[in-house]
Amino acid sequence: MRIVVTGLGTICATGNNRKAFLQSLQEGHCGINETTSFDVKHFRAKTSGEVKNYQPSDYFDSKQLSTLDRFAQFAIISAREAIQDGQLIITPDNATRIAVIHGTGVGGQVTQDSSYYRFYGKGNHKLHPFTVPKLMPSASASQISMDLGIQGPVFGPVSACASASHAIALGMMFLQSGQVDVALVGGAEAPITPGCVRAWEAMRVISRDVCRPFSKDRGGMVIGEGAGTLMLETLSHAQARNAPIRSEYLGWGMCADAGSLLKPDVNGATRAMKAALEQAQLQPDQLQYVNAHGTGTPQNDPTETQAIHQVFGSHADHLAVSSTKSMLGHTLGASGALEAVATTLSIQHNFAPPTVGYLGLDPKCDLDYVPNTARSLGIDYAMSNSFAFGGLNVALVFGRYKM
Repeated sequence: MRIVVTGLGTICATGNNRKAFLQSLQEGHCGINETTSFDVKHFRAKTSGEVKNYQPSDYFDSKQLSTLDRFAQFAIISAREAIQDGQLIITPDNATRIAVIHGTGVGGQVTQDSSYYRFYGKGNHKLHPFTVPKLMPSASASQISMDLGIQGPVFGPVSACASASHAIALGMMFLQSGQVDVALVGGAEAPITPGCVRAWEAMRVISRDVCRPFSKDRGGMVIGEGAGTLMLETLSHAQARNAPIRSEYLGWGMCADAGSLLKPDVNGATRAMKAALEQAQLQPDQLQYVNAHGTGTPQNDPTETQAIHQVFGSHADHLAVSSTKSMLGHTLGASGALEAVATTLSIQHNFAPPTVGYLGLDPKCDLDYVPNTARSLGIDYAMSNSFAFGGLNVALVFGRYKM
């Protein structure tokens, strides 16, 4: 059964909708700046990929906002746009045949952080009555279903930085099982809070300025926020309603390292990519582009580079490989969705997004990382990678839709 992507929605550091996101990818615009949501004077990490020019009241009324953490707001905004982009009208007749599978890595961090500050910092023992439903990781999926009136299967995977990619893989499973005709899949995250950033600082993986994946002198990752949603459909359902088809979703691969909680394993990444190619029924030399996990840390980037060499062999030297985290920051549980959207847009518009901030070759990272400037490139097939803490690996394969 063929599965296609018919709608895309995004909100992130480089734009609050898919058109702005596309433009930023084509122009190599970096959305990483000094953090404004709290005072970073005493923080090592002074930059982040914040969503800009965002007023919640432009999207939600006061009653709805009282029940929404920032990450769930982003989830709804991206899902609304994906539905609009895909020209789907939700009715009582089709609402039960639509799924929402929307992941997150850390859930309602704004709610959690502010509640802890209220309780421990100010000694106020009364918390907001919606604290729990706002911070629970499944809130984003539930809120999307309520906002749009979707009554099919609804839930949210929580698997660190692979959450959204797991959601996208599960979307294909639900469609191919025949349980639904449409699946809204993706992820959302809003982790830029004092407590969450301090926790990441403690791991010694955070950059002091920008994110330079695969580059010499890279300093680590930068936290970002946002959401991405893809609308998936069976091809027959999309054709029956004359839906716009953005790309074909060809396959996924997932596995676990069963090793270190934090250290990436080249064998796990390799297995996930090989499994995705096998399901997509493609040979490695048929791909033109890989949207890499590319966090900018000393350990991830060489490991992913080695895995790409193992999977693609001599063809690895002919691949365009880039990390859009260099522009967005690492949006954790939303990253797989934003990168899958970026991959689909790359196929649609015939270009490879750049890895910005690239300063030059690291001997352990020796692929073509599309440094600093986007490149015109005809892409028939592309892969998007997510390799999460806990050794959780997902690779997704998309292709140009052909009749």
